[in-house]
Amino acid sequence: MKIEGKFIFKVAGTLTAISLVVALLLGLTNMLTADKIAAINKQKTEEALAKVVSAADCEFPPMEEIPQAMIDAANEQGGKLSEVYEVQSGGDTIGYAFKVTASGSQGNIVMIVGVDTDLTVTGVSIVNNSETKGIGSKVIDNEATSAGTGALDQFVGKSGAGTLVVKQNIDAVTGATVSTKGVTKGVNAALAAAEAMN
Repeated sequence: MKIEGKFIFKVAGTLTAISLVVALLLGLTNMLTADKIAAINKQKTEEALAKVVSAADCEFPPMEEIPQAMIDAANEQGGKLSEVYEVQSGGDTIGYAFKVTASGSQGNIVMIVGVDTDLTVTGVSIVNNSETKGIGSKVIDNEATSAGTGALDQFVGKSGAGTLVVKQNIDAVTGATVSTKGVTKGVNAALAAAEAMN
C-alpha cells in the first residue's frame, strides 16, 4: 500500500498544530501557577525552619551566595545543597539551617536540617517528598522507630558528617529503610556543608 504525500503532509500538519496548542496551554498553566507554587514552597520552608531550632523568636537571614566548598561537601555525602540560612536569636548566631535534597525510595526528599555552632544537629523537618503513603511516609511523619524515638528526632544531638549510618547508629523505620537512608544522606550532607564553613 502506497501512502500519498498529501496524506503525510496532512497528518504532520495536524500533529504539529496539536503540539503547538498543548505547548501553549502548558505555558499558560505554568504562568498562572508558578507564583502560587513558589509561595507554597516558601511557606513550607519557613515552617520547616521554625521546627529545626530550639530557641523561640529566631530569625533566618539567607546566605546570599553558597561557597562551592559547601556544595561539594554536601554532594559527597549524597545530598544537594540548595539554600543556607543563618539562625539568629537575640542578634547572636546560634547555628545554621540547610535546605538539602536527597533521594528516597520514590523520589526526592527535600528537608531542612538545623545545625548549631558546635556542628550538632538541632532538628530535621521535611519540606517536600514523594514517599509512599503508609510506608516511607512513616519516616516523613516522624513515627517512632523500634527504639521508640521519632524517625526524624533521632538525628537531634548527632554530629560528624558521614558518620550517621542506618542500622549502625540510626534506626530505620520498619518497612521504610530506603526512606530512612534518604533522610540520613540529607543530614550527613548538611553536616558536611556545616563543617565546610569552618
